[in-house]
Amino acid sequence: MMLKTHHSNIPRVSGRAGPQLKKSSRVPLVVRAVASPIDFNNNKRKTDSRPSVVRRDADGSRLFVDKEGQVTKAMAADYGFRAGAGRLYEEHYGEVPSSVIELATQNFTHELAQMRRAFRFRPHLDQVLQKSPPKTALGKLNFDIAERIRSGLSNLDESLEGVGVLPKLDPPPPLSQAQLAEFDVIQEKLSRLTLDNDAVARVEKERNQRYGELYSPLFVKLPFDALCLVLDVVYINRPIQKFWVLETVARIPYFACISILHLYESLGFWRAGAELRKIHFFEEWNELHHLQIMESLGGDQAWFDRFLAEHAAVLYYWVCIGFYLVSPKNAYNFMQRVEHHAADTYTEFIEENRELLASIPPPMVALNYYRNEDLYLFDSFQTCDSEAATECLVRRPACNNLLDVFINIRDDEDEHVKTMKACQNESIARDLAKGRGQPIELE
Repeated sequence: MMLKTHHSNIPRVSGRAGPQLKKSSRVPLVVRAVASPIDFNNNKRKTDSRPSVVRRDADGSRLFVDKEGQVTKAMAADYGFRAGAGRLYEEHYGEVPSSVIELATQNFTHELAQMRRAFRFRPHLDQVLQKSPPKTALGKLNFDIAERIRSGLSNLDESLEGVGVLPKLDPPPPLSQAQLAEFDVIQEKLSRLTLDNDAVARVEKERNQRYGELYSPLFVKLPFDALCLVLDVVYINRPIQKFWVLETVARIPYFACISILHLYESLGFWRAGAELRKIHFFEEWNELHHLQIMESLGGDQAWFDRFLAEHAAVLYYWVCIGFYLVSPKNAYNFMQRVEHHAADTYTEFIEENRELLASIPPPMVALNYYRNEDLYLFDSFQTCDSEAATECLVRRPACNNLLDVFINIRDDEDEHVKTMKACQNESIARDLAKGRGQPIELE
């Protein structure tokens, strides 16, 4: 029996219809791959459209030209902590990594310099205080203690630098003229973005009232509620940083599923679910781009945010491993809850900041992902209703500004919700194989 997955239960933001969707005459699949395969002999898809290119304008601004010839002005700079080497579509992209010792040394050196700048120059503290100043007596006391600790560490750093124990702390590299012109404008706009946690809760409540609340066992619901509580408390009025942390951990469940499925195959326990590994890789690739988009907006600039997110990701990985070992269905139920919450959060964020987001150009990583010449991996995790429709709708999202980018991310999370729902059906791998036209031995 072909698995039926219903269309999204998540409230839609108006204005997303139009050129984003194109009809495909293919037989509808549960989770499908509809893009043309890559021709490795020609190193491009078999298409008459030209490949995507990036060029610089006269003032240094970056212009993205997609395969259809559409020119889009991108952000002049990547504001992430890891901008440059080691990032998608940046310097050294696609190269084989060096040894773990060399990579760890490079990362430690980079993180140490950033931590020292956090103590010495308070690069993000003023911004946080401006948006969320301490109001209660306890909050003011905590801030005063933290400021005294920071001041002491700053004095210690200067002393160690003076006697040669630590290297001289250099200022950050200068920006180009276009980057300087854009930097203040973009940063000012990004600093005005808001996210009301109470409004997000209302969006979730309305969805539950309209479509029914997702049932989850208590041992699934408690970790989810704890995760949401930590993010809501720590990241009040810091939506981009919150999204970066959320996207850092959002990739982890797919990695955990792939790890367990690969282990089962290697031990000979279970090989019938290999199709699931493919789907989870496509989903992880999508979440990776969400993460890179948030990084390009500066979501990972603060040392504390990186410390929290990266250590939480390691812990979260083993939690997901435990879930999947004991009960894959409940693991998928947990992931469905997380993706539902992410989609609801982005829905409210878009409604609160629609005009402001529309005035900001898209990051280059978003253009490379959503407007690339080959969308095989993007198409492969889309889910459609195989019984209620005779044709599948192929998403071809617009990406003209940051509003388009966040609508695309919200819709991606919507697709993950549907896929996680489909994965709770025991016949999902069989349906995937059937949808791809592979022969299946019937009983």
